[in-house]
Amino acid sequence: MWTVSLVEDDDDYRELLRRVFRSSKQFRLISAYATGEEALRRLPKEKPAVALVDIKLPRMDGIECVHRLRAIVPTLATQFIMLTGHEDNNLIFESLKAGARGYLLKGNTTGKKLCAAIKELIGGGAPMTSSIARKVIAYFEDQPRPKASLSIKEQDLLQHLAHGLLYKEIADELSVSLDTVRKRVGAVYLKLDVHSRSDAVRVIQNSP
Repeated sequence: MWTVSLVEDDDDYRELLRRVFRSSKQFRLISAYATGEEALRRLPKEKPAVALVDIKLPRMDGIECVHRLRAIVPTLATQFIMLTGHEDNNLIFESLKAGARGYLLKGNTTGKKLCAAIKELIGGGAPMTSSIARKVIAYFEDQPRPKASLSIKEQDLLQHLAHGLLYKEIADELSVSLDTVRKRVGAVYLKLDVHSRSDAVRVIQNSP
């Protein structure tokens, strides 16, 4: 049976989760703290497998609490899930940077979903409420693509592609075989993560 601790200042919500874990055959709630300071004092001795942490706590917030617990040496084996009502982008990413491996919204997480999320975490996953996962994916999709490092030969090839030359014409210009041109084009596409001549040229044109 896996052990769980809770850091939550809402008395009613703490009691709700106590009932959830009392009926679980896989998880046992071994402690519940109303403040981050109390968790910081006691959780390292109890060493739960998983800790569920709210963000908006009195005085020390949940993100700082997780950060401090993760900084303890030797490192705790405890894994952390933020279980909160807040889906602000900054709070999400600050939580993940602090060391949380999951982020669940209270309003979207039933007792059954919570137990499934803890099981996913223990199995190596990173459980997130679907709306939170979409925010994380969107963030990384919006990040600028790193500039590819092309060799001099590949840069020359790309210039010829940009001018619209056929592979045979490029081979003649570079004094290489047609097969060599094809291989270099494939290498350029792979480095730039594109699938066509026009996409390759566009990536280079848009690079800083």
